[in-house]
Amino acid sequence: MIELAKAPRAAASRDSLVILDDLAQLRALDLERADRQYLIEQLKADPALGVADVSGRMVLAHLATVPDTGKRLEQARRAGDAMAARLNAAKRKDAQVISLQDDAALTLALAEGAALGSYAFRKYKTDANGAPTLEKLGIVAKEVSADQAEELADLCDAVCIARDLVNEPVSFLNAKQLAAEIRTLSRNAGFKAQILGKEQIAALGMGGLIAVNKGSIDEPTFSILEWKPKGPVNKKPVVLVGKGVVYDTGGLSLKPTPNSMDQMKCDMAGAAAVACAISVAAKRELPLHIIGLIPATDNRPGGNAYAPGDVVRMHNGLTVEVLNTDAEGRMILADALSYAEQYNGELVMTLATLTGAAMRAIGHYGSAVMGTAPEAEFRKLEAAGHATYERVAQLPFWDEYGDEIKSEVADIKNLGSDLAGAQTAGKFLARFTTRPFIHIDIAGPAFITKRDSYRTRGGTGVGVRLLYEFLKQRAAAR
Repeated sequence: MIELAKAPRAAASRDSLVILDDLAQLRALDLERADRQYLIEQLKADPALGVADVSGRMVLAHLATVPDTGKRLEQARRAGDAMAARLNAAKRKDAQVISLQDDAALTLALAEGAALGSYAFRKYKTDANGAPTLEKLGIVAKEVSADQAEELADLCDAVCIARDLVNEPVSFLNAKQLAAEIRTLSRNAGFKAQILGKEQIAALGMGGLIAVNKGSIDEPTFSILEWKPKGPVNKKPVVLVGKGVVYDTGGLSLKPTPNSMDQMKCDMAGAAAVACAISVAAKRELPLHIIGLIPATDNRPGGNAYAPGDVVRMHNGLTVEVLNTDAEGRMILADALSYAEQYNGELVMTLATLTGAAMRAIGHYGSAVMGTAPEAEFRKLEAAGHATYERVAQLPFWDEYGDEIKSEVADIKNLGSDLAGAQTAGKFLARFTTRPFIHIDIAGPAFITKRDSYRTRGGTGVGVRLLYEFLKQRAAAR
């Protein structure tokens, strides 16, 4: 992970990532006239990136041209990533971001793109070939405070930790290890973490989590996270629930399509995002009471695996007819939502790689959202998504979708028809909470097979930046 910090002044000998919004601002940069003119001509042709080699040091410049704030910031992140790629290719270790303009958010976005774009999952590599080399990035900008630079460092670290967790194979990251990683996060960030084992989960009557775990030799866990500062601005907590299926074979309803299991180590991306977002909230001491709930297990077709046709009694007493064991995420999230009722949350949010339907509807470009919360809550989430470019698209949540999960055998069934699968899954979850509810289906952007700028191949860490921005703005609005 790159070390990010505010720097007091520019160093003439360091490679530089320069951000500006007017070509005239380049006059403030310590360059020979010919080098400055060379950059100007490049930026006129392509504002995204201009590159000059000045006596062996690299000067890389980005001209912000897009008026829309969200797209402007995203343009800067992508430029930062492109700059970092040049520096990493040249095996540079130390660089500086120099701002020639006055928008702190724009400067931080450039640094963010450079930091996140320099991520690589190298734990299982036996050599350093191709590894990013950039280690330090100083921010030289009068408009950026030391605290803002530190906040960005905390956020980028959390995203990279989430990426690490998603990229880990289940041979290492089973449910117990995920809980151990959450405990480490809690110690480092300062939030509370309580880990429940199989006996405690069973004693609580979490039939959904126990059922999904029946085919595994590894025990499930249920992690309860809490960040409660002194004098929080909310009387009732915000509750975040993350899906922690550390590997999903589909169970006895084995995933049938070619390559469909290749990425299923990512099925705990919601859990990673929730834990890491809470860690940033705790490090930054957000004045907001937050609860995090993470049910975790793998889903296997082993010995006593739950089967299509089974009826499962859930934590809240509702019975569920199992039609497909690959619809397991909603089973474990439902128990967590029911457990969350005791907190009487002002808002409950689930984050999960839940349905292929959401991915088919939205692609890798954003997450599908739905729920019962007031429309104002969705607008706040959309604003956070626009600022971070972890965009969300609200799907209709009509009553008729709930009719699809009515069962002739039990109270409800865990699968609707082959249409509107994202919404029927959301309706299933909504049956287990009485609180204002938002479901975020991150199936599309959580894991990508081809790099997309600073969103590196594999786990993207999606949801960490979205949730933190949402929580931060929520705290500031009180």
